[in-house]
Amino acid sequence: MSEGQRPVDSSSRVNTGVAHNARVWNYWIGGKDNYQVDQAVGDQVAAMFPVIRDVARADRDFLGRAVRYLAADCGVRQFLDIGTGLPTLDNTHEIAQRIAPESRIVYVDNDPIVLVHARSLLTSTPEGTTDYIDADVHHPAGIVEGATATLDLGQPVAVMMLGILNFVLDTGQAHDIVRRIMAAVPSGSYLALTHPTTDPDLGGEGNIEAMKFWNENATPPITARSRAEITAFFDGLEPVAPGIVSCSRWRAEPGSPAAVPQFGAVARKP
Repeated sequence: MSEGQRPVDSSSRVNTGVAHNARVWNYWIGGKDNYQVDQAVGDQVAAMFPVIRDVARADRDFLGRAVRYLAADCGVRQFLDIGTGLPTLDNTHEIAQRIAPESRIVYVDNDPIVLVHARSLLTSTPEGTTDYIDADVHHPAGIVEGATATLDLGQPVAVMMLGILNFVLDTGQAHDIVRRIMAAVPSGSYLALTHPTTDPDLGGEGNIEAMKFWNENATPPITARSRAEITAFFDGLEPVAPGIVSCSRWRAEPGSPAAVPQFGAVARKP
């Protein structure tokens, strides 16, 4: 689906009787694209794990800092945003195109509620381009193939995978997905990634019971991972300083928010 096209009406695929991650996440960051069932589950998870709202906001703030760094400091002009989520203020293309209006952005998600709202992601500058692919992270070949309609994979691409690999429950498969996507982009490309953790140094042990409740009451199922498992996503890449840290602390201003149990990092493909 290219810029200017209307997304297919997928309302028949939207299940409003079960809490869904995109809508609950939207609720946690103060959005309005959610239902009572999402609010109820979101409130229960927040009662069990109060820092979750801070995690949601920190993840969103990381997106802004990462895109600004990649566009302004690294000169990246192409972005592949996998696991887009519901459109909100300052989406990837808006941040990148404020810095470089010619930037080209491809969004990827397979959530029907995101597809319904995808037209909000197609407001490109005249000089640039945005596109939306209805595709599943579990099938990286289809993502890469779809992205080639908009992106030149002979030129550097920033691959954004924020809060998406936690929905790939098999760790080996998750690592393979990243390897396959990064293999398809050239030297000088970047991977920006966030992922919830069980690391006790960041308070991640609270994720265990909260995610158990989530998996019994909402969809899709989710998992957190250790620091070592998350670090392995960057095998063969060169991490940008400050490396793999709490996403709230990655290149944050002095006096930044407290650390949250969600790692974030950006790394360059040599």
